[in-house]
Amino acid sequence: MTSTVNGFDSAVAGAGHAGHLGSEAARREHGRLGEGVYRGPGALTAARKALRVALPEPSSRFDQNDEWCVVQQPDGSWSEFRFHDYHRIFDVPGLYEKIFYDVLGCDTPRFMADLFVDALATARETAGDVRVLDLGAGNGIMAEELATIGVGHAVGVDILQEARAAAERDRPGLYADYLVADLTDLGDDDARTLADHRLTALTVVAALGFGDIPPAAFRTAYDQIADGGWVVLTIKDAFLAEDDTSGFARMISDGLASGALEVVRRERFRHRLATDASPLVYEGIVARKRGPLG
Repeated sequence: MTSTVNGFDSAVAGAGHAGHLGSEAARREHGRLGEGVYRGPGALTAARKALRVALPEPSSRFDQNDEWCVVQQPDGSWSEFRFHDYHRIFDVPGLYEKIFYDVLGCDTPRFMADLFVDALATARETAGDVRVLDLGAGNGIMAEELATIGVGHAVGVDILQEARAAAERDRPGLYADYLVADLTDLGDDDARTLADHRLTALTVVAALGFGDIPPAAFRTAYDQIADGGWVVLTIKDAFLAEDDTSGFARMISDGLASGALEVVRRERFRHRLATDASPLVYEGIVARKRGPLG
């Protein structure tokens, strides 16, 4: 079944590029663009409120991989942050949440956790019995949502040291383990660590595509999950189109055709807003692993 959720009717308040912030008018702060209701850790509340973020003029359109904002520094100056410069964003407490949740209305981790728990209920399984590998774990927001639905064992994997540091700083105790590793070249020690966790589910939420997690890394993570386990992922609809060159469309279509992936839930939804207030449409998939990907 396919459906679309989360419309929007909000406008964007703009700000100039970091190199064009000379006037006060150019420093207009964001309005609320999205409909996200993410609360997050109480310890980050004050940090999120204190941060000042400005977006490009709404008439400016950027590829999702090139989006950026500017953030006011303690000395009053403004610095540019590209949205995919995660190592810099994670270094600032609350900035990731401020940009993507408070400003751009992302609600994807909660949406996918709800989709997952619904699939578990239909299968007469409980979240407490699931042992999750959270790929592209970042600062732990997906693990936070998994804990909310009752998942008690999650292992994070990310390629960035800054991501693990942010998760330990902002959401301590959510992960039973957190590996900083490149899954396109998984070392023996890390492979043994993952095997010891006896993983039965893979979550990859708001992390696939754009070079952050290539298909080879996804396959390695998939291989860590027991047969019959769960795969919970989101991916931009463009990466599933026939003209996709990333490799994801073929990997997923081949997995469906071969029976390696058995889709249980599949929905289109608004992941968040772009900086020009247009919706970024993703697909959310919950599937059972029935065999190896080709």
